[in-house]
Amino acid sequence: MTDARADMLLLISGIGGILILASLVGYFLQRWLSPNGSNAAIENLNARINAWWIMAILIAIAFVAGRIGVIVLFAFCSFAALREFVTLINTRRADHWALATAFFVVLPLQYFLLWSEDYGIFAVFIPVYTFLLMPIITVLRGDTQRFLIRVAEVQWALMICVYCASHVPALLTLRIPGYEGRNVLLIAFLIIVVQLSDVLQYVWGKLFGRTKIAPNLSPSKTVEGFVGGVASATLIGASLWWITPFTPLQAGAMALIITLMGFFGGLVMSAIKRDRGVKDWGHLIEGHGGLIDRLDSVVFSAPVFFHLTRYWWTL
Repeated sequence: MTDARADMLLLISGIGGILILASLVGYFLQRWLSPNGSNAAIENLNARINAWWIMAILIAIAFVAGRIGVIVLFAFCSFAALREFVTLINTRRADHWALATAFFVVLPLQYFLLWSEDYGIFAVFIPVYTFLLMPIITVLRGDTQRFLIRVAEVQWALMICVYCASHVPALLTLRIPGYEGRNVLLIAFLIIVVQLSDVLQYVWGKLFGRTKIAPNLSPSKTVEGFVGGVASATLIGASLWWITPFTPLQAGAMALIITLMGFFGGLVMSAIKRDRGVKDWGHLIEGHGGLIDRLDSVVFSAPVFFHLTRYWWTL
């Protein structure tokens, strides 16, 4: 067995162990505190744990399948996230061509460019060529009502749901000396650290949270939860240095950067939800809302993590 597969199996086993422990805690809490399903917090906790099982299994399957599995998984995530985003934006009949282009031309091409490892065009295809193409397609329909808002919202949807999300599997394309065949572990590092930061911010906030950090955007977020969650996730990231090309100090620094980006990404996406007057992006994942509700932190941190790693650690 190669070192990469051994490390991946060890990582998957560890995550499985944590989920088993969480499931047991949820089971006993339900038996003691919510036998009739009357405790909303306990029921929500168990719904979230069940959803994490499903997501962890899908991600594990994709990781085991290798490069093709990871790319297909995130292409599907981009499609589902884009669909959620589009349902909340201002669109008119004249936008149908642009939306069809976004779903069935731009999205597949972005992931094809990723598959072909053509970094030069992959990095600029959406923020340059697609951003110029979208208003051209829309203006050809002749509808100028709220034109700037409509075009900008479609561009932003593509930026978040396709461009940023595609930087997660893009980590597979990096050529890091001495790290050949292990790039899937970089994806695992990114997802584990960012997602654990979200969970730990919630836990620290529930235990010690007093001061609201952004009451108009996310009333449940507190300064204590933010500091405790980010600090804990940073330490966990440093402890996971062995699955990365980083030293423990470098892994901790990278973990700090991506957890901060994840936190602010969550605030930005919360602001969009408040603007649209909704609590969740969708209902795809029971207990978690929509797919974007789970991807918001990852998509904001992925491009920064990718480019920092590419700049400092690749050939």
